[in-house]
Amino acid sequence: MNYFVTGGSRGIGAAIVLQAVREGHDVAFAFKGNREAAARVEAEAQQVRPGCQCKGYVLDVSDAEQVTEVGDQVLGDFDGIGVVVNCAGINRANLVVSMADEEWHSVLATNLHGPFYVIRQFLPTMLASRFGRIINVSSIQHSGAAGQANYAASKAGLHGLTASLAKEYGRKGITANVVVPGFFDTDMTRDSMPPQAKEYWAQYCPMPKGRMGRTDELATVVTFLAGPGGGYINGQVIPVTGGLDWTY
Repeated sequence: MNYFVTGGSRGIGAAIVLQAVREGHDVAFAFKGNREAAARVEAEAQQVRPGCQCKGYVLDVSDAEQVTEVGDQVLGDFDGIGVVVNCAGINRANLVVSMADEEWHSVLATNLHGPFYVIRQFLPTMLASRFGRIINVSSIQHSGAAGQANYAASKAGLHGLTASLAKEYGRKGITANVVVPGFFDTDMTRDSMPPQAKEYWAQYCPMPKGRMGRTDELATVVTFLAGPGGGYINGQVIPVTGGLDWTY
């Protein structure tokens, strides 16, 4: 079973790519521009499972034409895609009163329009095989966060998109689910997570020492949903938060 993972060159996306390879799957992944990071993921995949097919593709998921072009290339390079994981995302924090149009539109374009374009691209091949797994990576901020109206709106929209997919295509053998990470140790959280939020998480998350999540822990949830054990899970929101489901 072949995967297509967006945002696959770093963080959670890279962990999902490598976990899928580890479990015996071939993986195409998209990245926006960091070729060195993508090359590292490809090289590590070969160490995990020598001879696997793991290939990165430069793609701006917010561009519908690019998604079509790259998606067709992926389908030509791989023998079908059975699993789509939307992990690419950006964050442009600002208060609503100060938020520029570009800050609003760029986040919605990448975090919500992008998953829609990617899913639409690969749905026909899933429908033809009457099998598919769509897994969208959201955020605990989908329910709202100060200074994150654009990001929260994009993730809330992702939940609605996923629920609609589950209802439209479940009878066709295609499931759609959302995974909601808490705070994981990634570039995004290291760069944009305020110190007071880190302190809050460390104090109140009901895990040993209030630790942040590890990307491999989230990756195994994703591959479970894509595998045989997840076959009857459809239209669900799966929190992977360590037990703390809201932010400071």
